Amino acid sequence: MTTVLIADDQALVREGFKLILELAGLEVVGQAADGAEALELARTLRPDVVLMDVRMPNMDGIEATRRIGLAGIPAKVLVLTTFDLDEHVYEALRAGASGFLLKDVDRRRLVEAVEAVARGESLVAPSVLERLVTHYVERPPSGLTQPAFLEDLSARELEVLKLVGRGLSNGEIAEELVISLATVKTHIRHLLQKLGLRDRVQVVVLAHEHGLV
Repeated sequence: MTTVLIADDQALVREGFKLILELAGLEVVGQAADGAEALELARTLRPDVVLMDVRMPNMDGIEATRRIGLAGIPAKVLVLTTFDLDEHVYEALRAGASGFLLKDVDRRRLVEAVEAVARGESLVAPSVLERLVTHYVERPPSGLTQPAFLEDLSARELEVLKLVGRGLSNGEIAEELVISLATVKTHIRHLLQKLGLRDRVQVVVLAHEHGLV
């Protein structure tokens, strides 16, 4: 059974998420009212997934996510927020979040997202990813240089990297490059290995950091 820790400074929000998840057969093992408490509970309870709010007192969700990763805690972090501002998306993903959803997500999608992240997949709400992509295409980070890691990638792997950065799914990449789905998965696995990245979300972040999209 998938275990979940809910971190949000509003008790009603925590209870609402708890009810939704438990009705779907997931186990909520703890609740935290701020990022510091979320970090400590993640350390002791070792949940599969942490549902993490961004704006919380004492320590925000982005810093808590970063510290969970630095502490080597295996929990996957799924960030939930009412704010879809680009800096929140980008900072949460850079901090190590495996997913990013808005709080207005429906019940079915929330449960699916938690289960997907628990399986090791990564996800970003399409509307959020679109804002992220648009933001960095129009105004890419300053001081970009040709990254050395490109030398280790084949031409096809670089193509796949850019398409992942644009937010395309494996099926869409296969269609775009006219290759099989299995081949796409192989390229992505090689990308993660060569670049030392944990998951697909980190590929998206890297592509935008280096202006490859």
